[in-house]
Amino acid sequence: MLEQIREELFRLQDKKYRDFQIKLIPTVEPETVIGVRTPELRKYAKQLLGSKDISAFLTALPHTFFDENQLHAFIISEMKDFDECLGYVKHFLPYVDNWATCDQMSPKVFKKHRQELINPVLGWIKSSDTYTVRFAVGMLMQHYLDESFELKYPKIVADIRSDEYYVNMMIAWYFATALAKQYESVIPFLKNRQLDAWTHNKAIQKAVESYRITPEQKEYLKSLKIK
Repeated sequence: MLEQIREELFRLQDKKYRDFQIKLIPTVEPETVIGVRTPELRKYAKQLLGSKDISAFLTALPHTFFDENQLHAFIISEMKDFDECLGYVKHFLPYVDNWATCDQMSPKVFKKHRQELINPVLGWIKSSDTYTVRFAVGMLMQHYLDESFELKYPKIVADIRSDEYYVNMMIAWYFATALAKQYESVIPFLKNRQLDAWTHNKAIQKAVESYRITPEQKEYLKSLKIK
């Protein structure tokens, strides 16, 4: 199974795309990038999901190639059983080593199981691992800013302190999205400067770039920048 998957990934290789991709994921060693385009990986993931032997691939960690990590994330994202999916996410997260794999692992089944998901998410936020924290904040952004929104969630995100660029960028993205969806509840976090300066300003920048923020809100947000 493992050899067959790797052979197929190299068969799908696009060397020009690989060279482009390497520039976007600086935390990944260039020699580990095969260069398979995302639509091909998603298609292949769906094919593999029905295989009886797929667990052999999903438990063979760490993977050697970036594209194997991507394929792994896409397979997990298509799983229909919540408990099975959550188990594989927990097993895989410690091995996620880049923003692309982290952000593109988005299990569809999570949307229907927000109540069961929240405790694992809040546990991941306390992790010392960069991409586990980033994934947790991403899940709060994706699943808990609409009907499942509670003020305690942005409070938890605002309390995160990290020197990691990829954590702080996700926090900024979270607050920019939260401003678009829950403006009145979230604006006090910016007004009261509850984020570190860099993340605060980056959240404002991303919010101002959003079409979902009104012109009046954008002008006010600009006034809150830390100089």
